[in-house]
Amino acid sequence: MVIVFLLVTVSVLVAGNWYLWRRLFRDTTRAPGAVRRAGAALIAGGWLLTVGALVAERAGAPFWLQRTLAWPGFLWLALSMYLLLALLAGEAVRPLLRRHLERRDRARTPTEAQVREPEPIPAGAPPKEPEAAETPDEPEGTEGTGSTEGTRPSAPAGPSRRLFVSRVVAGAAAAAAVGTVGYGSYGVLRGPRVKRVTVPLAKLPRGAHGFRIAVVSDIHLGPVLGRGFAQKVVDTINSTQPDLIAVVGDLVDGSVKDLGPAAAPLAQLKARHGAYFVTGNHEYFSGAEQWVEEVRRLGLRPLENDRTELPFFDLAGVNDVAGEDEGQGPDFGKALGDRDTARACVLLAHQPVQIHDAVEHGVDLQLSGHTHGGQLWPGSLLASAANPTVAGLERYGDTQLYVSRGAGAWGPPTRVGAPSDITVVELASRQA
Repeated sequence: MVIVFLLVTVSVLVAGNWYLWRRLFRDTTRAPGAVRRAGAALIAGGWLLTVGALVAERAGAPFWLQRTLAWPGFLWLALSMYLLLALLAGEAVRPLLRRHLERRDRARTPTEAQVREPEPIPAGAPPKEPEAAETPDEPEGTEGTGSTEGTRPSAPAGPSRRLFVSRVVAGAAAAAAVGTVGYGSYGVLRGPRVKRVTVPLAKLPRGAHGFRIAVVSDIHLGPVLGRGFAQKVVDTINSTQPDLIAVVGDLVDGSVKDLGPAAAPLAQLKARHGAYFVTGNHEYFSGAEQWVEEVRRLGLRPLENDRTELPFFDLAGVNDVAGEDEGQGPDFGKALGDRDTARACVLLAHQPVQIHDAVEHGVDLQLSGHTHGGQLWPGSLLASAANPTVAGLERYGDTQLYVSRGAGAWGPPTRVGAPSDITVVELASRQA
């Protein structure tokens, strides 16, 4: 099955990139030449950089090499995706544009009924010089063929109608793709915006009404997003003056050795009841044990299948399901098994799929991330197929689930249709 999957994936990639080359370079040029060869080199080189960036990150290559490959490689990944989508949308435009040009050309060509009889020449008047007949546009596919017997000579050779349409569609697709990726990257690099959500909890006491939890997930510090980005996230969180901070996984994409300096601003997080951390799946690709110790050193409290009793409710956290491969998976029994069920309980769990275990253990609210809200539209469609909730607040029985879109981005530093956020969850007591 793995071999079949790889063959299908490679076939789809090859077909997609051949289509890109054809529409962007072959159909927009008259004959084979330097432009077509440069197009093939651009597409192949872009994918080599993308694959190189992915392999370098997972293989633990020198960090300077990861950073060198990451920017062009990951941006090409996003750009090629939106080029493909734009060109596919352009297929619907191509026949409409051709028909428009055909009607315009017919309207410009004089019909027999429009040809006037020559006016009679008065006696003694000098003969009138014949006017040069206007030549209609050359039909598609006949440029450079010259005149044929019984027809008027063609107009000077220019781009054929088909070539013109191909160039217009390719240019529009390229502009749309570059604009989309550019704006989506600006949105990420600018930093996440604050989102506020009110969540009523039946068991929450009156004294906790208005308790604010700043939820941040999926910061993804790595070869692209570094210390400057971490500082923006920390400053944004602190500006909300939360009562508690919850970092719900996927903090990093790399080792403590490479990214320790990038994560250093986390030591500046400030909240009356402290900052807490649970692992995400990417921590287990990056040395989870080392990162748990590093965030503890920075002043955050890791909740590894653990719970703490705050003055008004219980706060619990479970490891990510990716930890199962290392014997460090989620243990809901350990985190929640012996608690007082009369107290409200808030659970930190990276992946929304963990909601089903949370329901079984009587959790009132689960805070998660992982999905990025789809990150790159139409990725939200795939995310919704793999997760019970992609973003926002939903109820599952007596348990509510809130999923953040995350603060950063994985792979391309780009978001389209899924803006990054830091969410301030304000708890509301029904007794207030």
